[in-house]
Amino acid sequence: MTTVRRCTAALAVTAVLCAAFAPAAHAGGDVRPPAPSSSPSPAPSSSPSPSVKLPHGLYGDQDPTYDGVWRQSLALLGQAATGVRPSDDAVRWLKRQRCADGGFAAFRADPAAPCGADTLTDSNSTAAAVQALSSLGDQRPFMAASVEWLRATQNKDGGWGYTPGTPSDANSTSLVIGALTSAGVRPTSVRMPRDSRATEGKDAYDALVALSIPCDAGSGADAGAFAYQPDQDGGLTANDDATAAAVLAGLGKRLVSAPVTAGPAPTCVPAAASERPSPERAARNGASYLASALAATGHLDQPPLPGTDSGDGDGGAAQPDVGNTADAVVALTAAGYGDQATGALEWLKKNSGPWAQQHGPAAYAQLIFAAYATDTDPRNFGGIDLVERLNATGPTPKSVAPPEPRPGNAAESAIADGGAAVLLWVIGIGVVAALGTGFLVSRRKTRQP
Repeated sequence: MTTVRRCTAALAVTAVLCAAFAPAAHAGGDVRPPAPSSSPSPAPSSSPSPSVKLPHGLYGDQDPTYDGVWRQSLALLGQAATGVRPSDDAVRWLKRQRCADGGFAAFRADPAAPCGADTLTDSNSTAAAVQALSSLGDQRPFMAASVEWLRATQNKDGGWGYTPGTPSDANSTSLVIGALTSAGVRPTSVRMPRDSRATEGKDAYDALVALSIPCDAGSGADAGAFAYQPDQDGGLTANDDATAAAVLAGLGKRLVSAPVTAGPAPTCVPAAASERPSPERAARNGASYLASALAATGHLDQPPLPGTDSGDGDGGAAQPDVGNTADAVVALTAAGYGDQATGALEWLKKNSGPWAQQHGPAAYAQLIFAAYATDTDPRNFGGIDLVERLNATGPTPKSVAPPEPRPGNAAESAIADGGAAVLLWVIGIGVVAALGTGFLVSRRKTRQP
């Protein structure tokens, strides 16, 4: 769910260098952070150098070409998670980015102009926007077109790629699962072919589970992880970003997930011979991989990039991956394995400030998601007020209120759209294999901007 991964995907589609956002990008990875520091970062500086004019209402001061809708959506979700009512201008900017068919592109400089064949709408921007709009209240009618766009762009294997027609990947499919859940749509009901009955066709979980790496001796340290996509030979290689996203999606959760009471440590459980695990089992296997990956240092690493040899022949040392570490904390805690994320949470408190300052609203939002999932005060995250920092990157919010009490049980308190009703889908492990996974949508009605 990182800016760099999205920028890399956009690069593959547009063949345009994403240098403004990804000076050290690699497929599926995160931004390369500054050297870790135990001191809180100074307040963000205001020295924008965008190559396009920054529109009114947008969060962040960097070029929005590749991440405008993404960072706006995450900013709105981060504010909703902390009891902040965003500016009408911020909400209006996001809604005006939508094309008439319901899809969102990464950024449209002139939203008044109709979308054409050259408008690169994508699943990530659209899914993130749906999740953000669901947090505002009374947006269901507006969201409907985007949900239909997601239905129409589903691949034959049940998943989604970054742009329509591209191969399914774990990150895009996971984001769409979260968007459908936020909109009150069961992902198992969205199938290909579109007229398939519940026992036929392919849904998002079919595509997602197909990217999970088996829990067997042959998988080695990758056991339980998810791949971003298969390689040219059909092989699967562990990807931390994809795994964190898929753990949430496999459990029917979204980018913002409330605290869950911690239970026993996760284990990687092999599926029966010639069978695939259920979505929930695959997600818990992914949690086992993440817990093991965090155990040694308390953070995830980026692999060395090509051309970064430091001169000693080692190809460049691995660097801490702040964004994916934050995502792993959310995934583990939301899955009920918060005890396995304690060290990573403390590492983030000490080391994430410079990274968030450099990368702006989406980065602050990711840290807020980690704080929210772990029931940590986002106003004192290693000495940093994440709420204040996020608010400072965009238009002045309508109001800033203390966070609302969050449940301390296994229920997910979602910041979803419309009404006071609570829709609970509880599906047992045996049924999960056929119907997907359980979801809890707790919806809070707020005033529409």
